[in-house]
Amino acid sequence: MPIRTVDTVVLSDIHLGTVGCHALELLQYLNSIDAKRIILNGDFIDVWNFRKYYWPESHMMVLRTLLAKMANGTDIYYLTGNHDEVLRKVSSLQLGPLFIRDKLVLNLNGEKVWIFHGDIFDVTMKHSKWIARIGGKGYDLLIMLNKLINWVSVKMGRGKISLSKRIKDSVKKAVQFIDNFENTAIELAIDQGYDYVICGHIHQPKIRGFQNENGSVIYMNSGDWVENLTALEFDGDEWTMYRYSDDQFIAEQRIEKIIRPKSRQSRTVIG
Repeated sequence: MPIRTVDTVVLSDIHLGTVGCHALELLQYLNSIDAKRIILNGDFIDVWNFRKYYWPESHMMVLRTLLAKMANGTDIYYLTGNHDEVLRKVSSLQLGPLFIRDKLVLNLNGEKVWIFHGDIFDVTMKHSKWIARIGGKGYDLLIMLNKLINWVSVKMGRGKISLSKRIKDSVKKAVQFIDNFENTAIELAIDQGYDYVICGHIHQPKIRGFQNENGSVIYMNSGDWVENLTALEFDGDEWTMYRYSDDQFIAEQRIEKIIRPKSRQSRTVIG
């Protein structure tokens, strides 16, 4: 397997310890890159839904792979999310190349990059955590049902579908949750003078440029490894969106394209 060298990788919402986690696919991806820095942007281990009886070997292999990368010089930043918020009690901890933080600011080529999970914007998380926890259990049941439906669908030659993604997308569009989340992150980033803002939490991979009378910023969301199987990559000069391809993993990496707003077109991400 050819190894690609990248400067920085951002992964979020892996949800190790749940049936929806695509750990095998993540292992393929991790073994295909040599990164200077890996940022786990929240919900890496799903503490909410963790059960002793469900911890497959593939999930343990993800941990071993990351430990091996640390031993070989990769810095790992574990940023806390809502499903692993227990780590916020030790969010200033550093163990060698492992850093646990609630947020991270990087200076890359003279530009400020603000990285955090994003659950702080979720009203449900702020005021009704028990609702979110119930929703998480229902989500796991939906994933299990989806696996059965996909098995039948593939046998019939119709390919795979994502029930959870379809249901969640339709609900969130109805309440404009995603737009509100993104706009809040964008406005705060502009107000604070950041050039980039990177979030997770909503499982919606995206690279989006935005400009208003106060300035401009590029919003990015690294997606997840439950539905979309995506990551953000920085090669030392440009940010791109990586999308795992089940049938052409090595041969093809789908790249999204983003052009910085007109007033700041000094950087263009080319796909």
